[in-house]
Amino acid sequence: MPISDSHYAQLREKCEREDLVMFVNACFAATGQKEYYSDQYAQSVSIDFLHQYVLGNYRRVYARALAAGVNHFNQALIIRNLLRAGAPDEPAFRAEEGRLIAATLRQLPTNRAYQLFDRLAGEGVNNRRTRAVVRDYCQGRKNHAFEVLKYRNKFRKAVRHAHAAVDDETARFLFARNEQTRFDEPLYDAYRRAHYSKQAVYELPFTVAEGLAARHGIPRDIFLRNIQPQMTQAEKLRVQNAAKRASKQPIAIDMPRAPLTKLALYVLSLPLQERTERSDELHLALQNAARRAQRKSPLRLGKVAAVMDRSRSTWGSRERRRRPLAVAVATHYLLAAASDEFRSFWTPARGDAPDQLPADGKAFLVDAGGQSDLATPLLDALDWRPEQILLISDGYENAPCDAVNQIVRVFRQRLQATMPISFVHANPVFDADHFSPHRLGDSLLTIGLRDAEDLNGSLRFAKFAAGEATRAELETYLGELAADYLQQHAANDTPQNHDH
Repeated sequence: MPISDSHYAQLREKCEREDLVMFVNACFAATGQKEYYSDQYAQSVSIDFLHQYVLGNYRRVYARALAAGVNHFNQALIIRNLLRAGAPDEPAFRAEEGRLIAATLRQLPTNRAYQLFDRLAGEGVNNRRTRAVVRDYCQGRKNHAFEVLKYRNKFRKAVRHAHAAVDDETARFLFARNEQTRFDEPLYDAYRRAHYSKQAVYELPFTVAEGLAARHGIPRDIFLRNIQPQMTQAEKLRVQNAAKRASKQPIAIDMPRAPLTKLALYVLSLPLQERTERSDELHLALQNAARRAQRKSPLRLGKVAAVMDRSRSTWGSRERRRRPLAVAVATHYLLAAASDEFRSFWTPARGDAPDQLPADGKAFLVDAGGQSDLATPLLDALDWRPEQILLISDGYENAPCDAVNQIVRVFRQRLQATMPISFVHANPVFDADHFSPHRLGDSLLTIGLRDAEDLNGSLRFAKFAAGEATRAELETYLGELAADYLQQHAANDTPQNHDH
């Protein structure tokens, strides 16, 4: 029997909507790094294919995804692919896309932006639009000398690739440094002196000073102790444990400034005994970080239960060590700050009986281990009768398999009318085989979530992931996000960025 035109249109609409939902959802979780269940190659091939497919078929949505709250890895990948593809023909769309690229580049971590430029140069992407984007970025940086020094090789390559003009002293530092006897810029001159002066090493950014310290033979513990004033918060978090092994005096972490998920990663990297001894201090720091995240992206919820996975796989991979568990811990604190009533229910760590959290909810005292028994904490959560249940899991359930899906299905058939509860599964891990975060079954809505701070954006996207909106509504929603995003960044925008 032939398919009618109306039925064909419905099938096409459904297929297109599912394509776009899958892409945006994947961009919340995918990072191109090795995961517990898949290697880095499979991750990169899968996400690259998904990007190329959506770029080729839905370019306007692809560009507007920059404003949807997707993670930095995917923002950089979207910009790279847009620049490789050249500018679109339609003037209004070309202008919007150029503004989105410029605004996104400014808020990307600096190292990611220069890695992107380095990759574009290596691939020979040298069209007019790419040169203009790279030139405007390099010339518009506020902390110019610091970035020239810290990313000098990539900055030099980007300037050469984009034919960007730089001031005379920066040009001499980048291209004729060995011929100079002094620089007026203090950072440039400190780098010159640090090649023969140990004391000048401590005037440099940490990543620059590290190599020169090794060249001078400065002991690691002495170097780490003296370089602390030059370290960024992210660098302190990253080298904390190494510093502790190398020195009796660890790096001082400025916990009141640390982002929530990064702080959770740091806390989980500490030995359990230290976490226990410092529990009050760490608990307060995580609560304050959650309040800061809540103020930045307000999220208001009622009575919420969280079902948290702490099975062996949440330990993550070498590249993403402890990240799934850290996202669960960070989300625990964020939901506690955003909900009228909140409780978290964790999978059993080992054996048959679940290990109970302390009464004061210090979630960072958990450790990863055991199988994924999500059914037990889900049933406990249902007994508490919340308005919403959020499951944080990588989606691999094995004790037993498919239990959550069946529990939710039966609950909706028999109890939903008298005890309405919404269920959402937030997954911090991208499944390379299925081009999306791994699902816990057809009964549950699954959204991607890289950091706990992204929960608000992921939940806003949930209605599209649930199939409750058309493709046109999704495109309208992304268009509104893009307009708001550009308005927020308008103060820092420059006219030459608009029409690349």
